[in-house]
Amino acid sequence: MEIIKSFFYSFISVMKTFQVKDLFDIIAIAFIIYSLNKLIRETRAFQLLKGVFVLVIGYVLSSLFNFVMLSSLLKTFFEFSVIVIFIVFQPEVRRLLEQLGRSKISGTRIKKVAEKNYDINIYKKRELIETLAESARVLSSQRTGALIVIERSTKLGDIATTGTLINAYPSVKLFGNIFFNKAPLHDGAVIIREDCIYAAGCVLPLTVKEESIESHMGTRHRAAVGISEESDAVVIVVSEETGTISLAYNGTLSKGYDKNSLTESLEKFLINEEDLAQDTFLSKLYKKIPFINKKGEKDE
Repeated sequence: MEIIKSFFYSFISVMKTFQVKDLFDIIAIAFIIYSLNKLIRETRAFQLLKGVFVLVIGYVLSSLFNFVMLSSLLKTFFEFSVIVIFIVFQPEVRRLLEQLGRSKISGTRIKKVAEKNYDINIYKKRELIETLAESARVLSSQRTGALIVIERSTKLGDIATTGTLINAYPSVKLFGNIFFNKAPLHDGAVIIREDCIYAAGCVLPLTVKEESIESHMGTRHRAAVGISEESDAVVIVVSEETGTISLAYNGTLSKGYDKNSLTESLEKFLINEEDLAQDTFLSKLYKKIPFINKKGEKDE
């Protein structure tokens, strides 16, 4: 009974000093704990976290029963635990920071200013999407494996350095040459930056989530999911075995695309509201004129 009274009086004394800023402090800590739990609960880091929890229990018990050597060893470990955590959980910490950097909370206005110089207009984007969709269709019909990464706000310069810089205007024939099974760059990924093929033959990180990939899928699909987990890139995959066209985004792989459905999905990812605002009345009228093609030339 005395313990309950003591706890009650302690609780009352704490509540008397409670301020509004303390509430926000608690909410912030709760959000951080929730985010960390959500980030690692479906990864291998969750098992490591269980091991750390066991060590904490061991330290408490060793201190309680006065196990001098064991408690001293564990105390030394926990003194350096911050460094150890950053080393062991480096992939998860990096993924969390990248997600924070891509979040809307990080500042949409700042993001728009940073990307202003890199934006290409809506016509070039649609032309790029048309080329990508047609290339995927052709490669699929030929059962030629392909892996195309479309860079967005997260720059992939470190990934591009693992391949060969090209800086070429994309075309169906060029994609066919790159992914031809006897070509030296066919095994790697192509990086699309703005409206150009920036690099080819690039090595991508593989996903660590086995449940994200079906057992019969190979390295291309694992690499597609892996890079989509670490960036906001959109990734097109063409299966060499089945010719199936798939799309990876935000760690999720969806398959069974054809040219039309791929075009629709790419437009949703690559053409934003700001681009649509540029599609003026004149451009809409231009596209409706039957005797003028895309390049603005009269059909003979």
